[in-house]
Amino acid sequence: MKSVFPHAGLTALSAAIFSALALPTFANTQEQAEAKNDVFEKIEITARKRTESLYETPTAVTSISEKLIEKANIGNLDDIGKYVPNLNITRYGVGNAAHASVFIRGIGLQDHIITTDPGVGVYVDGVYLGRQMGSNLSLPNVARVEVLRGPQGTLYGRNTLGGAVNIITKQPGDEDILTTQFTAGSRGRFATDVYANTHLNDQLAFSGSVSYKQRDGVGKAINLANPEKEIGEEQEWSGRVAFKWQVRDDFSLTASFDKVENDSGQSPYTIELTAPLDPNDSFNGDFPLLTEDMLPANPDDLATTVAGIESTDYSGWGSALTAEWDINDQYTAKFITSFRSSEYTGGLDDDATALNLSEFPEEGGADQYSFELQLNGSFENMDFVSGLYYFNEDGFTQSGPFVFSPWNTPNGLLNDGTTASFGDYGYFDIQQETESYAAYINASYNLTDAFKVGGGLRYSKDEKAANAMFPSFPARKFETAKFNEVTWDVNAAYQLNSDMNVYAQIQKGYQSGGFPPRPFGGPAQFVPFEETKAINYEVGFKGQVHERVSMMLALFVTDYTDLALPFNDPTAGGGFVTIVENAGQSKAQGIELETTIAITDDFSIRSAIGYLDSEITKVDEGVIGIGKGDAPALTPRWTVMVAPSYYYDLQSGGTLSFNANYSYRSDMQGQSVSRPSERIASRELFGFNMSYTNPYGDMEITVYGENIFNEVYDVGRLQQSGFVGVMRSNDRSEFGVKFKKEFEL
Repeated sequence: MKSVFPHAGLTALSAAIFSALALPTFANTQEQAEAKNDVFEKIEITARKRTESLYETPTAVTSISEKLIEKANIGNLDDIGKYVPNLNITRYGVGNAAHASVFIRGIGLQDHIITTDPGVGVYVDGVYLGRQMGSNLSLPNVARVEVLRGPQGTLYGRNTLGGAVNIITKQPGDEDILTTQFTAGSRGRFATDVYANTHLNDQLAFSGSVSYKQRDGVGKAINLANPEKEIGEEQEWSGRVAFKWQVRDDFSLTASFDKVENDSGQSPYTIELTAPLDPNDSFNGDFPLLTEDMLPANPDDLATTVAGIESTDYSGWGSALTAEWDINDQYTAKFITSFRSSEYTGGLDDDATALNLSEFPEEGGADQYSFELQLNGSFENMDFVSGLYYFNEDGFTQSGPFVFSPWNTPNGLLNDGTTASFGDYGYFDIQQETESYAAYINASYNLTDAFKVGGGLRYSKDEKAANAMFPSFPARKFETAKFNEVTWDVNAAYQLNSDMNVYAQIQKGYQSGGFPPRPFGGPAQFVPFEETKAINYEVGFKGQVHERVSMMLALFVTDYTDLALPFNDPTAGGGFVTIVENAGQSKAQGIELETTIAITDDFSIRSAIGYLDSEITKVDEGVIGIGKGDAPALTPRWTVMVAPSYYYDLQSGGTLSFNANYSYRSDMQGQSVSRPSERIASRELFGFNMSYTNPYGDMEITVYGENIFNEVYDVGRLQQSGFVGVMRSNDRSEFGVKFKKEFEL
């Protein structure tokens, strides 16, 4: 009998774990459900912009609670990607640790340039984060994270073609508590968090957190006399405050402000030499000067001679105001407005050697604001959510002075025959303003006590104005584009009994078009590409099939038309060209299985398994670089997570808890072009968390280990000019101790 993991590279130990733990567990999106007390707590979510039971929601959702975030050593959004089926989160953008490329069911985008939009939306308390740079959020003040899989075109709108990640923070007045936490570990790990939540008086409540974390790097910039940072080093300050004013029993205002400062080293990066892309063309962008002996002995080291490119930083802040009004027993109104601002610097020495062949320092930023007005209703047999939405973003990306041999070469000749100086190297910048408008409604109706039907409709309109200047442009080029789409969904759910539900749904999703991020070949390349549309068909089962077993099963097929796929073509002239093509059609089909099993009152096992078969099924005439049968980028066929937990009560009244976690991602392609050089190998991660909680439940001491076997793996591979750029993982082996103390306020 053949293995269900062909060519997956699972070790014998991993296969044994999977066989022992996953076979009896056919899925559940419920987090750890207090198996110690033999009770699966009811999980309520707001993924569909109304409060409802996780099991009764007719869509695939994973809810990750604060408790699971702690026990699984989840520190930021990047870590969430290890515990959800068919979710993959990676980083590549100019080596910046604040960048997060989120892929769900094969849909996402790893490029961070201002003219590219993500395929998965990230939201904080209902506020959309328009940029992937800065999305790798730390999670110190979070109540839960909800991951919606599949197109979310009705309630969330554009750029949620693959799904949405909804981060819900702890709200002011939810608890009266002060919490302090300290972490110390290997690799120079130090972190501290302070969180407070309390009522200031009968009407006013406050919550706030301040966090700091740092960790040493894994390599050095070996050719710089005084490097600013180690390679892979991390340092970040973040904070958030919120006030809730209960003006009347039926009306409240919540204001929040958050700030983050990330000052880190470049993510580990190296290259692997490949055969020339075109051995018959001496100007195809290949670098024949590169040899293996030029690369550092330690692939985590960087041999660049360009000062400053070894460090990255990100600065961002945001504010939001939410007004909620209970009009009467049936109707409620909500208004959300927000403003966010962000800036970053980074860059890559693409050839990773001391030669000045390909260096791209970069900086960028964006300001965004949004308004959303909702009118919601709840009746005996029906509920609905409706709203109007506006979003504006104004941002830029610029790079320079950059080097790309032979077009922009130090000491080379300029067009007038003079010798280039440092300031005459290459320069590019792209600016874009986006305006988005939308109106939506989503409703559910109970035909009987057990049978519910629902559906939604949304109209979206997007207007983009962009301009760019590249070395190959005779003058700055200005472009505008407009996109609009009507998206919809229909669903039905049937309650088999009080604990089990089945559902079916059809969803249409939409991702707006845009402009290519690196049109080095000339102004003819800076033209808009069209929007992508998707239809998702899904059936699922959710429920508690036994007093000790709860599960979810989702099966889906998604058809995409005009799928916009970026790929990099170093031979297209003048630089590292990123082309975005509406490739034609593609299909994704798969299964998602999650479960929690309480084997005893004290021992439980969570598991999550995702299988995804995704490929390009039709390529439009004239599309280059992408072929029929190619797989979308950064899309592993298999995603697996297993997490056992055991609790032991001490005679003193304290509790010991033992938690382990295993995460697997099978091999995948670095981009949507099937070159063997861009194949990313599979990876496996093991971790643990052992805690002692005192009899009063207000103090906890934890010993933890992350990636305990120090697996080093690739997170990105992009073919360049005669070599492959390889972004390496930065979550190396780490062991440490955490101390947490709570005080009642």
